[in-house]
Amino acid sequence: MAKEIPNLVAEARAGSGKGAARQARRDGKVPGIVYGDNKDPVSIAFDFNKLLTKLRAGRFMSTLWNLQVEGQDDVRVICRGVQRDVVKDLPIHIDFMRLRRTSKVNLFIPVEFINEDTCPGLKKGGTLVTVRNEVELIVTAGDIPDHLTVDLAGREIGDTIHISDITLPSGAKATIDRDFVIANLAAPSALRSEDSEGGEAEAEVAAD
Repeated sequence: MAKEIPNLVAEARAGSGKGAARQARRDGKVPGIVYGDNKDPVSIAFDFNKLLTKLRAGRFMSTLWNLQVEGQDDVRVICRGVQRDVVKDLPIHIDFMRLRRTSKVNLFIPVEFINEDTCPGLKKGGTLVTVRNEVELIVTAGDIPDHLTVDLAGREIGDTIHISDITLPSGAKATIDRDFVIANLAAPSALRSEDSEGGEAEAEVAAD
């Protein structure tokens, strides 16, 4: 169930400070730094277009990355800050923090539904209403789940699925303390409409 950690390719950056960062930007790069894990900070740079594509794809700061720098060992990192140009809103500097396999990190994990074809409620015309298609969990960096599974077998119309109904990986927990809703099985629209009309009719009779 371990999630494959996506690679993020960077290059070592000579020098530090504002002058070196400006030079990197002139070269079409986005300067950055990697810190943490009781090791010295390392200056790096990213190809501007490739980094921008990943940033625009979403969830960049909640994704655990496998940082690859030529001549150095791969390291697991999570983004801790993106500085942007105040006018163009484009990245001009990026910060990463190193993580150990035992480090705890907050990540959004997608929710996967199974056995929809055998779900009694769906067979009767019900609709699966997804409230959360991903859940933020506190997980161990070395044991990130690929997804959370919701089994719809035996679920009927009117059933509500909470986070407590999902088996979480060992050591993982949701960032929200309450037993929040993941999804529910709603009645067919026609049936809901009939119920609504019936209620209005009863109200009219009562008014008479």
